Amino acid sequence: MRVDISLLPVLAATFMLVFARVGAMVMLLPGLGESSIPVRIKLAIALLLTLILLPLHRHAYQIDMQSITPMVVMMIHELIVGIVLGATARVTLSALQVGGAVIAQQMGLGFVTSVDPTQGQQGVLIGNFLTMLGVTMLFATDSHYLVIAALNDSYTIFSPGDLMPSGDIAALASRAFSAAFKLGIQLSAPFLVFGLVFNIGLGVLARLMPQMQVYFVSVPLSILAGFLIFSLVLVAMMSAFLNYFTGVMHDLTP
Repeated sequence: MRVDISLLPVLAATFMLVFARVGAMVMLLPGLGESSIPVRIKLAIALLLTLILLPLHRHAYQIDMQSITPMVVMMIHELIVGIVLGATARVTLSALQVGGAVIAQQMGLGFVTSVDPTQGQQGVLIGNFLTMLGVTMLFATDSHYLVIAALNDSYTIFSPGDLMPSGDIAALASRAFSAAFKLGIQLSAPFLVFGLVFNIGLGVLARLMPQMQVYFVSVPLSILAGFLIFSLVLVAMMSAFLNYFTGVMHDLTP
């Protein structure tokens, strides 16, 4: 009995190329690519997704084992595609951090910071809370499956070995950043109105009663009123974020 193992080098090279795209995406995904997640867990998830996608897209790779240059170029191509997909999902989550920063500023809590577990750096407390709540909602509503679907359909948009569509990638990046900033401002719109009305009222009160220490009266009131408004609009804010995230993921699927 003779076993043919001539396909093993090509299969191993294909596995590494698929793993490059999947691994680069997993390292940037919200909830999975955080610095607090152990590297072994990230690696296990990337390997599992690679084993699932490899049989589906193995024939999309045309590999020439006679030269190393095409392999290196294709590896760089796969890494860039994975980074684009993961960064797009990451940018969508940053909308909550933008909205949280504006909300905290209007409530008078802009100086209250803590470590953001999704970015590993200091962030405002309200923004960190919204970010963690957003990640929880993504997994609770099974929206993270849309990311896997976008990864699977990325082989239709970014075919292995084709010329990198730099114009489409630049348009996707600019669209993602502008949409994230726009959503962050929209989520904080009630607090912008509240801050405007509240500060105008404080200005009138300061003119009517100059002897009153307006600052010591306004800070507790702004925090109390801000949390009341926050509790009323939180459900609508997270619903708008989930709809936005779903729309972005559907844009990545042809």
